[in-house]
Amino acid sequence: MGVRSVNNSLQQFLDTFVRSGTDASISAPSSGGTGLTATGGVISDYNTPPGAVYRAHIFTSSGTFTVSALGTFGSNVEYLVVAGGGGGGYYDGGGGGAGGLRTNLTGHPLAGSAFPVSTSPGSYTVTIGGGGGGAVDGNYVNPGTPSVFGPITSAGGGGGGNFSPPAPLSQGGSGGSGGGGSRGSGSTSGGSGNTPPTSPPQGNGGGSGHTNSGSNYGGGGGGGAGSSGSPSPGASAVGGAGGTGVQVLIAAAPASSQPVGAPGPGGGTGWFAGGGGAGGESQPGTGGTGGPGGGPGGPFAGGGGGGNQTPSPAATAGTYSTGGGGGGGAGGNNTNGGNGGSGIVVVRYQIAQLTATAKATGGAISYYNGQTIHTFLTTGTFTSTSPTLSSVDILVVAGGGGGSAGGGGAGGYRTISGYSVTPGNPYTASVGGGGAGAYNNQAPLSIMGASGTSSNLYPTPVSYPSPTYIRSDGGGGGGYWNVNGSPGGSGGGAGNRASSASGGTGNTPPYSPPQGNPGGPVADGSVDGIGGGGGGAGAAGSSGTSGTPNKGQGGSGSLYPVTNITYAGGGGGGSRSPGPQSLIPGGPGGGGTGGDGANPSTAGTPGAQNLGGGGGGGGFYEFGPKYGPGGSGGSGVIVISYPT
Repeated sequence: MGVRSVNNSLQQFLDTFVRSGTDASISAPSSGGTGLTATGGVISDYNTPPGAVYRAHIFTSSGTFTVSALGTFGSNVEYLVVAGGGGGGYYDGGGGGAGGLRTNLTGHPLAGSAFPVSTSPGSYTVTIGGGGGGAVDGNYVNPGTPSVFGPITSAGGGGGGNFSPPAPLSQGGSGGSGGGGSRGSGSTSGGSGNTPPTSPPQGNGGGSGHTNSGSNYGGGGGGGAGSSGSPSPGASAVGGAGGTGVQVLIAAAPASSQPVGAPGPGGGTGWFAGGGGAGGESQPGTGGTGGPGGGPGGPFAGGGGGGNQTPSPAATAGTYSTGGGGGGGAGGNNTNGGNGGSGIVVVRYQIAQLTATAKATGGAISYYNGQTIHTFLTTGTFTSTSPTLSSVDILVVAGGGGGSAGGGGAGGYRTISGYSVTPGNPYTASVGGGGAGAYNNQAPLSIMGASGTSSNLYPTPVSYPSPTYIRSDGGGGGGYWNVNGSPGGSGGGAGNRASSASGGTGNTPPYSPPQGNPGGPVADGSVDGIGGGGGGAGAAGSSGTSGTPNKGQGGSGSLYPVTNITYAGGGGGGSRSPGPQSLIPGGPGGGGTGGDGANPSTAGTPGAQNLGGGGGGGGFYEFGPKYGPGGSGGSGVIVISYPT
């Protein structure tokens, strides 16, 4: 977030809102003083005892942190920089290593040195690393990508190793934290953490897999920021556990529920960079437990040496915006590894004390155009603390669908005005995740992009269906080859090699006004076709037919006036060689870009996190096994606002 582009209008909101200490209903404390004047990210203002007020800038997509004036509280800022987690390995695969974690939060055990900012030039690049893709065969080990805040770089987590291939593909990759090794008869060592080295260290090593290629063995867990991944426990059919993450209380007061991060031990929040659990082998084997923020490995319950039961549960992805490692794939059915989780950057500094106080708790709280705004980037609880708060305005955006050949559909987009809340009664704000991208047009890997998951706001105890339950549905996944896109909040685009294929229907299930639009169709079946664009909240995806203007582009999202942000753009379709060999744009509002069908093919880019964008379709090179995966859909968001 914070990027000034057609695909991310968040910066327009931030440039208007995020000014100085006095612009956001701030006054100086009794001792006097003002905060920095800075822009970028989603804002969370909060008090900490004994009365200090902090502003946190939360980046879940890339952008810029810009300082235009220094305040009297000094020039130092505190940061958290977490890279993308590594993808889990294939078939008894190792867990993905967590993305590197670096912070200088005062009092934290991993705190680095002070970070003074300047107004000359005053702009600090923020890059959010993506998670590595889970392995779907043994031919690659997928690391996460780095996250950057100015001169601070955290390295992506190492990918998990794979069963069967020789080293190094059987070994965990090195990175911020190392990936776990697979099981096998060759080298199954875990990857090194803190690579390249930083002080304090940014992560730990992955666990080793069991060095036996027979049944009843598992891989090693991915390393986490707090501890190393566990090795395979031996002939117990269990994968090693992922290393623990660490808790960094930087986005809200320590006693509060943090608006970012994963749950951790004892029910605490704000945990990041947990390693992925490894895959297990043979019934009743189980996958290793992921660290906080990491994905559990997939247990094996069918095929291979364990009997003939139903297919095993799939490995789980690392949690988005925490840098968690992906879980390792199981040995048998559902052998694919889980995707690593994307990273995050948070920057905070002292500003003063608020004169405008929030009338409710929950989410990241900001003040804009006379409104108090609670933004939920992850699931949380909204509770009114004022008897005068009788109605609020609400935006609920679901997770976007993943791309395959067609672009993923955007998450459903719904707005409600005058929603009645009961003082003191908690409301659950459940934020949906994006669907995983899929490999385009390469048997046996041709599969649909996964649909996104719904976002929901409802009172506790829940009453469903009822007027007090608000739901937006996940975007449909993109189709592959000659297959239709999936239906959803907005529909996924059709596959790009079809005599006739339809985009998935939007507004599914139906609401009035509609929550989204259909994906684009394909109707010519040409070898140089383009997948249909995913539908968006504001428009349908474009047709992928060759020669059609704007072919394959994702449908545009919708502008929400309260925040002045465009949400829920559809993903662009992927192109086939020898086609136009160009990138197909996603829709404004976070839609991912479709991949290029040139040799080598390029992957579709993910939909933007917390905008509900659909993932871009993957490019496909016609004359060889060179194909790019579709991008994953972006997570959703819930925004609750009322007059300040």
